[in-house]
Amino acid sequence: MKHFRLALVRQKYRPDGGAERFVSRALEALEDQDLDLSVITREWQGDKNPDWHIHICNPVKWGRVSRERGFAESARRVWQQEKFDIVQSHERIAGCDIYRAGDGVHRRWLLQRSRIMPKWRSRLLMADRFHRYVMRAEREMYAASELKAVICNAQMIKDEIMADFGLPDDKITVIYNAIDNKKFLPATEQLRHQLRQRFEIPQNAHCLIFVGSGFERKGLEAAIRATALTDSFLLVVGQDKDEKHYRALANTLGCNKRVRFAGVQKQTLPFYQAADALLLPTLYDPFPNVILEAMSCGLPVITSNTCGGSEFITSGSNGFVCDALNIHDLAESIRALPDESLGSTMSKLARARIIEETPARLSGQLINLYKRILE
Repeated sequence: MKHFRLALVRQKYRPDGGAERFVSRALEALEDQDLDLSVITREWQGDKNPDWHIHICNPVKWGRVSRERGFAESARRVWQQEKFDIVQSHERIAGCDIYRAGDGVHRRWLLQRSRIMPKWRSRLLMADRFHRYVMRAEREMYAASELKAVICNAQMIKDEIMADFGLPDDKITVIYNAIDNKKFLPATEQLRHQLRQRFEIPQNAHCLIFVGSGFERKGLEAAIRATALTDSFLLVVGQDKDEKHYRALANTLGCNKRVRFAGVQKQTLPFYQAADALLLPTLYDPFPNVILEAMSCGLPVITSNTCGGSEFITSGSNGFVCDALNIHDLAESIRALPDESLGSTMSKLARARIIEETPARLSGQLINLYKRILE
């Protein structure tokens, strides 16, 4: 591939974010290529990499709409001045060459969210100024003549974009996130025993894990309600300003002794290794990395049909797929899991499903896409 200049656009660059992990894998992939890399961002929180050019676009903001619009205009000015070969945006900004739809389709998320709201609140949600701005920005970006390709991390999102914005099939590439299957490994008997002692989970208990911050969207209420109907424990890793509400719910349902809140954790691996399955009945999620991490650790997964990660689940084989709000089906799925996942067929099938999703594969797919665009 000839020398080319690539700009990545991300409003807030946090090294641990899902989009950023995708970007860092992409950059590892391109190390051998003749590449000049720029990152356009409002604030940079990564290490200063001497080989990267960081363009800070931080216009004054007075609210959510002004924050989005201001960054979009400022970022676009930078890339128009610099005349990069490829502009890959992770934000909804018209005029980019490649858009990575890491957040899915905004309207679809709002429709899912309104399922758990009273009618009057869901009407307000759809009429909200910020949400209207995001939906408009998204429409303009998909309609822009400059757009050459869209990257989705799930077939579900590709189908939604084709249905809602009329994009042709060949303009959208599905590139699944990668997982380090050498780091995320199933526990040994001994390690599992130690971890359960450390987290105060009975050795013979069936233990589910829920991983993710933003409890409403990730479906923690449904997870607690379903767990209450079983004998399983639920280990909640993540944070939310409304945690009190979820603790109170577990109390009301009489399962507070079995629902443990562990807060945000730098290292999630030990938590997966202490558990028997991942429970993530998310309302709307393109493809949460936690699904890949859990499966790599040999955990069967119960998730929802509005989660792109469900594409990796074959119900009854390596997990179960339910409606996000169907408590009965979720509870039935929990009961149908093996009593102990360690060494079970379900566990082996879960890990086998993700084994091909390596950083090297993701890199190859990205390089092919860039080559196509440059040609």
